Amino acid sequence: MNEIQFVVQGSAENPYQVLFVRRSERNLSAYCSCPAGENGQYCKHRINILAGVTDGLISGNECDVKVVQSWLVGSDIEAAIKKLQALQLEADRIKNALFAAKKDVAQAMRD
Repeated sequence: MNEIQFVVQGSAENPYQVLFVRRSERNLSAYCSCPAGENGQYCKHRINILAGVTDGLISGNECDVKVVQSWLVGSDIEAAIKKLQALQLEADRIKNALFAAKKDVAQAMRD
């Protein structure tokens, strides 16, 4: 099986179609019919399935989530997700440092 489709109930009235296509060992494609997915943007429905989250899954094929997760290993999407996660950690660190620096400025203004 090289294609697996899910139906996910999102915030809209009509559910979204989420499709994963394993093109090769290293190439995995993922599509979603939500507005973000159709515009080629980051889509939480695809990411959630890849993370093993089955909330909102209404197609009844929860067991296929594990199959899609196994396709992720060594794929171009896994590499991109790891990069995103590393950058998110760095952004969180910078946000905390910025917050502390603002407190320092405020404290310096009071002294």
